[in-house]
Amino acid sequence: MEAAAFIRANTRVMPVPLVPEIRLHLAEESLPIWQKTEEELGKMNVPPPYWAFAWAGGQALARYLLDNPAMVAGRRVLDLGSGSGLTAIAAKKAGAAHVLAADIDAFALAAIGLNADSNGVAVEVSGDDPLAAQPNGFDVILAGDMFYERPLAERVLALLENAGKDGARVLVGDPGRSYFPKARFRQVASYAVPVTRELEDAEIKNTAVWELALTAVT
Repeated sequence: MEAAAFIRANTRVMPVPLVPEIRLHLAEESLPIWQKTEEELGKMNVPPPYWAFAWAGGQALARYLLDNPAMVAGRRVLDLGSGSGLTAIAAKKAGAAHVLAADIDAFALAAIGLNADSNGVAVEVSGDDPLAAQPNGFDVILAGDMFYERPLAERVLALLENAGKDGARVLVGDPGRSYFPKARFRQVASYAVPVTRELEDAEIKNTAVWELALTAVT
């Protein structure tokens, strides 16, 4: 089964809790979609299907962009680890001139395309590892919920800091993940984000949007 058909068969198009203006192909339960993904790929221990859920950091970042469209309006935007494409879609709806949604998961790339179509926007997708080389030509870099593992967090921070030094605005959505380097960012907004206890430790995650600071915040 092709990726798009698999997604249609195993998800339902639903509004995002904090961003009901956007509707995504989402899984209603975490374990069944994970098991079906392993079956579809014929592999065990595959990464979680991040694309099938609206994570707290992405919801907060998407809400912030829709409420503050000047952050991205008319600009070229890169969404790192795009997953479902939620923040990429929000950036496009907020008036971004061009949005590239980058993710290494083939199912995510298909989900981004389906979700962009469902929301009437055009988003470019890329399956190249966005952390393998420094991105150029972007005015804004978005990262929703990318600081949950130390090695990944270190790579993401290095890329974001280099992008900031090159003049890009860097915005991150994070619900207090263990490896988020708070001292490198300043908080610009906060939200109480509805999530599922299947994925999180609470039904509401207090989640902030942060902007990279070129000097450490004290």
